[in-house]
Amino acid sequence: MTSKLSLPRPELVAIATSVSSEKNIDAEIVFKALEAAVEKVAKNKYGYDYDIVASINRRDGTITILKRITVVPDDKILDDMNEEVEFNSNTMMRLSDAKKIDNELEVGSFIDEELLPVDFGRANFQSVRQIVLQKIKSAEKEKEYNEFADKVSTIINGVVKRVEYGSIYVDINGKAEGFIRRNETIPRENLHVGDRIRALILEVKRDNNSSQILLTRSHPLFLAKLFEAEIPEVYEGTIEVKSVARDPGSRAKVAVFADDSSIDAVGACVGMKGSRIQNIVNELAGEKIDVIEWTTNIAALAIDALSPAKVSKVIIDEEAKKIDAIVEDDQLSLAIGRHGQNVRLASQLLGWGIDVMSEDQSSEKRQKDVKERIEKFINALDIDDVIAHLLVAEGFTSIDEIALVNINELKSIEGFDEDLATELQNRAKEFLEKEKATFNKESKKIGIDENLAQFDSLTSDMILTLGNNGIKTLDDLADLATYELVEILGEETISEKDAEKIIMSARSHWFEKE
Repeated sequence: MTSKLSLPRPELVAIATSVSSEKNIDAEIVFKALEAAVEKVAKNKYGYDYDIVASINRRDGTITILKRITVVPDDKILDDMNEEVEFNSNTMMRLSDAKKIDNELEVGSFIDEELLPVDFGRANFQSVRQIVLQKIKSAEKEKEYNEFADKVSTIINGVVKRVEYGSIYVDINGKAEGFIRRNETIPRENLHVGDRIRALILEVKRDNNSSQILLTRSHPLFLAKLFEAEIPEVYEGTIEVKSVARDPGSRAKVAVFADDSSIDAVGACVGMKGSRIQNIVNELAGEKIDVIEWTTNIAALAIDALSPAKVSKVIIDEEAKKIDAIVEDDQLSLAIGRHGQNVRLASQLLGWGIDVMSEDQSSEKRQKDVKERIEKFINALDIDDVIAHLLVAEGFTSIDEIALVNINELKSIEGFDEDLATELQNRAKEFLEKEKATFNKESKKIGIDENLAQFDSLTSDMILTLGNNGIKTLDDLADLATYELVEILGEETISEKDAEKIIMSARSHWFEKE
């Protein structure tokens, strides 16, 4: 080994320190970038076939350039992935040969030869500069990602940097740039360069050496976080925001709850003469906000959620998570709202489907439902009108219920005996078996995959309809958008919320595989 070939370069230490301070990144990152640049310049001189390693002394800037040879086994050479690689005499030396140089060397040891310093001419200087800038930019993006990835679902303050085709670029305190897609802005909100705004960090994406901070002002969580920022009781946890439904820029409904019954949760959020809620309304470009008190009583919650309309009564279907809200004729348009906004927001707030109807419409619906059930029982069980009426009057809604119910419940119906109850149940089971056989035959004929055919979230009729529309596997169903599933099955058959749940359930096996 020759004596030291390099001389001190104190300006490198000064550069690293200066750049580190200016860019607010670790000086070690700058040194690593400089070493990578030196390695590239050295490879240009000595050849890319060699394993060149450069190091810079952190105290005096001395550059050391080494040609590195790695000691490998005499037989098979494996990489980190346990795959065999070809022997390269420029970067490798067999263990038996290495032992001749130093008996203490082992597989994985390095034999380093110091090389002469490289000349940093104009071309090399440009190469070094480019590599260092690239590494520093990558480090800045990594720092930015790490800083903001932990702040997802929090509100940031920023200044509008530029507006392009409805999308907004936001300067976040001079540290980073956020991006609000057009569909995440508040409709009809007129923002200009230089305006100060608040937004919610929706997602932080990392792609190779870049990161992207996606912001939103239209998401329901943004409104919930504004409540937390503007209302001390929400921030402290005394009052909890349970649910939010928004039509951004137009109207919103927020359900709040306080464990302490002595606290007026709604009053605390609205504030004296609406002072607290007004600050939030101003931030959301005039979006009107209805604040209601959360309760586990779904009927009472539905009535409050449909305010300002007065609801006479509600009929709840817990299994289907659907509510029929009955109102007086003069309250019907108010309950539905302009373009269905009021009932839509109430439905989103509860997570239940809500149908608003007048007393007359409710009566017609009940009569229609009863008539359909009676006809179904008559046709499926081959019974007369009287028996079908009795079954409906006792609350039976499907053939499955009759087939699976305890026989004693059927026997207890006035006018029924054990023989009649047993016969009805046998006919119900026979009908279901025939229906299943027909479904199996049709599904095979269409070519529906077994996993879709046995998917619990869909009825047999739904599955056949999907099959006839080219949706024949669980993956086909999982690939659908919500609106596509509603279009295929029909709005009278399935709601958007139920369609979304079905699609997410169909996708669950993807995540299980992962």
